[in-house]
Amino acid sequence: MKLLASFLLGISVLTGGAVPEFRDLFNGVDLTGWINVNTAKDTWSVRNGELICSGHPIGVMRSAKQYENFVLHVEWMHTEPGGNSGVFVWSSARPNPTSRLPDGVEVQMLELEWPNLHKKDGVTPPIAYVHGELFGVNGVKTVPDNPRGERSMSVENRCKGRGEWNTYDVVAVDGVIKLSVNGKFVNGISRTSQKKGYLCLESEGAKIHFRNIKIMELPGGVTLPEQVAAELP
Repeated sequence: MKLLASFLLGISVLTGGAVPEFRDLFNGVDLTGWINVNTAKDTWSVRNGELICSGHPIGVMRSAKQYENFVLHVEWMHTEPGGNSGVFVWSSARPNPTSRLPDGVEVQMLELEWPNLHKKDGVTPPIAYVHGELFGVNGVKTVPDNPRGERSMSVENRCKGRGEWNTYDVVAVDGVIKLSVNGKFVNGISRTSQKKGYLCLESEGAKIHFRNIKIMELPGGVTLPEQVAAELP
């Protein structure tokens, strides 16, 4: 955090402006600032300051505006064994008709029992933690820091199980994404083919709770038109 603070102070000095600050993306009261893309009316609800996703049907809810360079803070908690969800970064928020999910870079949120519940031929995958994976979806290309096929996997298991809150801090700058899980950076990707777009919260079959969703917008970079998702109404 000291490094980030120094970086932001440097920006303010160079630009003559104020130091960027976090602002709420979720107000804890209602869904202001979010647009339902292809889920049901009751997929998303708010209770006791938490945003709750039922997980049904599969689909997403998107931010009202696009973002390019930013720091995203989000806290999440699964309540079901093997729960699956995530956040899509730099997305066009246009779902694929088959998967019902859009393009972008997915920041994976999986409950710790997921590998045990998805064994192949009765064998648990040798790398049994897959939360915090970063990967391009529906045509978005990336270069993984820690390759597992086309995905980038976390180098350390820092995720907590169901019923416990996890914290993700996502630093997204100029086609590079670095992910901190519960206070430590453990994954990253670079050279994304899309560098500006919407944020999407994912509904994928299991209930998940979100809270304290905040964003700090950073100065823009050199982003080509073909690297920007089309604006939606």
